[in-house]
Formats: sequence, structure tokens, C-alpha cells
Amino acid sequence: MSDMKDMIVESVTKMLENYSTKEIVNDSEKGIWAKELWDSLAENGMLTVAVKEELGGTGGDYIDAFAILQAAGKYAAPIPLAETYIANWLLAESGKQIQEGILTVAYEKEKTVFKLEKDGSGWIVSGKAAKVPWARYAEKVLALSESEEGSCLALIPLDQAEIIHGKNMAGEARDEVIFKDAVVEECAIIPVDKEEAAKKLLYMGALTRCVMMAGALEKALETAVNHTKERIQFGRPIHRFQAVQHHISALAGEASAAAIAASYAVEKFQEDPFAKEIAYAKTRINEAVGNANPVAHQVLAAIGFTYEHTLHHSTRRLWSWRDEFGTETEWEQIIADELLQLGKNELWDLITGVKTKEVEVGNR
Repeated sequence: MSDMKDMIVESVTKMLENYSTKEIVNDSEKGIWAKELWDSLAENGMLTVAVKEELGGTGGDYIDAFAILQAAGKYAAPIPLAETYIANWLLAESGKQIQEGILTVAYEKEKTVFKLEKDGSGWIVSGKAAKVPWARYAEKVLALSESEEGSCLALIPLDQAEIIHGKNMAGEARDEVIFKDAVVEECAIIPVDKEEAAKKLLYMGALTRCVMMAGALEKALETAVNHTKERIQFGRPIHRFQAVQHHISALAGEASAAAIAASYAVEKFQEDPFAKEIAYAKTRINEAVGNANPVAHQVLAAIGFTYEHTLHHSTRRLWSWRDEFGTETEWEQIIADELLQLGKNELWDLITGVKTKEVEVGNR
């Protein structure tokens, strides 16, 4: 964690409060780009956190970047901040100069998304990717691709792509990107091992969704608590009723569990990009969403389902994000596969993180 983390989060929070308001989030669902929010973050160097300055970044570390993403999740920021981070981190990891524009990532499990063929000084690109976040606004997409030299991560300009608009449950842009033998002049190509690259995209993407969901759960809790203090029923605020207090405590428990799981996963990610804590966090936070969303809407009753209220900004994103970069079932399968590979007496070590020594017991 850098010494500037608190200052960074405070600055980002102010930007989000100004430029990710209820009106701006609602407008984004109508196809209006949140330009002021993006420009504000760009001007303050918040789009290239956790990238070394010599590669064009603003420094800091992953903890700083994920703290920004958690704030973005809390305020339902309608921009591809997570995807831009992922693309630039992978570029920087390979020693390539990062990009200053709007980036997105195409991830379809282990599937090769695009095929590239060298054509003079440019490339011929073909293939399609579904549910690409914010593709209609992005300048380039990073995707697992196949070139004449083998598997690669390719950063491809989108100006020659056909983009079919789509959206998730939250109204966020999730578009289909199609290249039909399109000629593009410039592509950043990173040779990779296909399986490892797909796994890295999965784990990075899952962790971004973990911290964003932790932020959204925090916001849902705040919204519910504030409502119970303001709503008067039978002559007193409803937070004084035991049944409502029970709901709030359950919601607080899930939000706290999500925040702790996300924080621990981020900490371990700095040591290992495939840390098992990421799998645990995505599974636990997905579960928290399933438990917390109904409770939040029960507390607010009918008003929480109206478009005029802001609770749906959190709950609809939570329902959407929990299915991105792996569902509970998919991550539970990953965890199960790892458990099945454990050797004798290794389960305790896995659970506690403490390496134990085998003690030989002699015959008496």
C-alpha cells in the first residue's frame, strides 16, 4: 500500500460524488457517455495507477488501484475503469507502453477471440466477442487472440469493428464486437501461453468485480440505514423496530464479509496473481450478493423498486457483476479442483496458511 492511499481515495470520492450522480448514472443507461467523470479521473492521473512512471503510469500499487475501483463500485461509476486498468497492467507487465485512452477487455473463458494475419505494415483481423464492457465508447480492446506466430494478447483499435449494442441487467454497455477481415494499421501484440493468459484475465477480472461488489454492498447498506432513520411508521423511525434491526444486521454482516474477503484477496494478489484467495473472495461475495440484495429491498419495501430511487443502482449492478468473470458454480469448481490436488495432510495448511511439519511417531 502506498502512503498516498487515503489521499487518493478521498480525491476519487469527490470526483465520483460530483460526476457519478443519480442523473449521470441514469443517463448512461440511455447511451450518454459520462465524459466529465472520465476526463476528471484522467486529468488527475487515476487511470494509470499501479503502473510505473517510466511506462507512462502514475505509480502507486495494486492496493491503491483496487481501492479506487471499490469507490467506483460504490458510486456505480458508468465507465470501463476496471477494464482500462486490466489492459494497462498487462501491457506494463510485458514492458510495453501503456495507453491513455479508453480501453476495454474481451474475455470469453479460454476461447480465442480474434485471429490476426500480418498484412504489410498492418493486420487483418477477424472474429467476434460478446458482452464486451463499454465497447461502443472504447478506443481499443485487449483480447486473447491468435496470430501467425501463435497465441497472443492483442490490443486492437476498434474503429474498424462492427459494434452491436447490448447491455446487462444494470443497463451498463455490454456490446458485441465483430471484425470481418478488417484491416487495422497498428496492434500491440504480446506473445503468451494461451491457458495462462486466459487464467490471468479471469483472475484479474474476478478481483476487479470483487472490489466493485464490495463497494456496491457498502452503498446498499448505507442506503438502507439512511432510509430506516428517515422513514417514520407508527410514530417512530422504523430502525427502532426489531424486525428492521434484524434485516440491517444481516445486511451489515454480508457487506462486512464482502469487504474483508475483497481486501484479503487484493493483498494476496500482490504476491500471486493466481492466489486462491481470489477464488474464495469471488465465491463468498457472489453469495453475499444473493443474500444481501433481497434484504436491502425488503427494508426499503416498494420505494426500493422504483426507478426514481437509487437503491437499484447498487442492486442491479450486484446482480450483474456477480455473473461476470465466473459464477459461484464455476469458482467452486476451481476450488474443488485445487482441493483434489492436495497431498497428504495438506488441507490444514491450505485452510490456515501455516505450514506444518510431519512428526514421526516411533513404536513404543
